[in-house]
Amino acid sequence: VRLHNIRHYTLDKHHTADDYPYGGGAGMVMKAEPLFRAAEWVYSLTDAPPGISMYEPPPEALVGEVPSIPEGSSFPVILMSPRGRLLNHSVATELALQQRVILICGHYEGVDERVHSHLVTDEISIGDYVLTGGELAAMVVADAIARLVPGVLSEGSAEDESHAAGLLEYPQYTRPATFRGMDVPPVLLSGHHAQVAAWRRREAIRHTLHHRPDLLEAVQLTKEEARWLQELRYEAEKQEE
Repeated sequence: VRLHNIRHYTLDKHHTADDYPYGGGAGMVMKAEPLFRAAEWVYSLTDAPPGISMYEPPPEALVGEVPSIPEGSSFPVILMSPRGRLLNHSVATELALQQRVILICGHYEGVDERVHSHLVTDEISIGDYVLTGGELAAMVVADAIARLVPGVLSEGSAEDESHAAGLLEYPQYTRPATFRGMDVPPVLLSGHHAQVAAWRRREAIRHTLHHRPDLLEAVQLTKEEARWLQELRYEAEKQEE
């Protein structure tokens, strides 16, 4: 992970990265020039040290024209933006397959529209709300991507978690088996792997029905799972009566 300060890519003595919006209005707008120069220089870099580092561009990055990012670039240039597509597990999985990703963090009132139109290849939002800047959103995206890269988590850790298969995750328990009169479901202590797997799948459907029923519209269920869902809906209706 390389961190780049946009002000390092400005060419004036005050390192101005933002200015007043044409036409008036509140707030400041991030300038196109340093954003283009930063993204284009970052795109040209081919190596990166391990870990997290702050990168300061060498003098040659600020002299003359930096080659533009070619159309159909080999990796995405993403702006963190409220108008972008919503981050979800599918988007994170897609980005985890990329060798490199550039994330541009907006700030203030936003960025010059020419950045939207002619620099970025994608825009991503982490929710229907506005942050002061895109840095926190970029950290969320980076974490969601990184945990899907082989070797980051132990094998199998990400496979059964919420949203990985379109459902919320099943309930988890650990020792002791009894705590303040509350018992772990007996099936989890049985050692019968097939029954445990079936219980976990049914409970994942139950949790999804209770907390995020909208997710069930896109999940492909077997005939038996569809029967479970009908039974769970009936149970839920009886509890509400």
